[in-house]
Amino acid sequence: MRKNFGAKPCLYPQPVFIIAAYAEDGTPDAMNAAWGGISEATEISLCLSPGHKTVKNILSRGAFTVSMATASTVVPCDYVGIVSGNDVPDKLVRAGFHASKAEFVDAPLIDELPMALECKLISYDPESCRLVGEIVNVCAEESILDENGKIDPKKLDPITFDPVHHAYLRLGEKVGNAFSDGAKLK
Repeated sequence: MRKNFGAKPCLYPQPVFIIAAYAEDGTPDAMNAAWGGISEATEISLCLSPGHKTVKNILSRGAFTVSMATASTVVPCDYVGIVSGNDVPDKLVRAGFHASKAEFVDAPLIDELPMALECKLISYDPESCRLVGEIVNVCAEESILDENGKIDPKKLDPITFDPVHHAYLRLGEKVGNAFSDGAKLK
């Protein structure tokens, strides 16, 4: 028997994205967001309300980065989600983060987060809060690459958001092979 919970934003896993952009004065800013994902091969869609300072910065600069929060950065990643850049303009610094300019877009990379998508703004609808970006580059620190030069999820150690318990969870182990395990049923 199933229990009904009604219409709620409960989906597993929910990513913990750290979205970063430069303010008009060049100050790096970032926010934490869980509602988003890949919407085309080189496109990401995020649900971000217009009151966020980071959204204003993205609209002003036309660019942003999206990093995956990691188990070792839970505290600063949560901090940039609970403190508004509208009230604390230097919240990135207060979080203990350092920023470097992204190579392909006019947006900051957070040095402590080893993987990021560099994105150009495609569109933003303040009514639906849907922000769409073109992924122009994915960059990753060599420390999280495997022996074949690919991103190793275990080394990245990304976290997900549990919306039911308001918790951050570490991703688990490999349980199968995509695009091949199901072939056993053919």
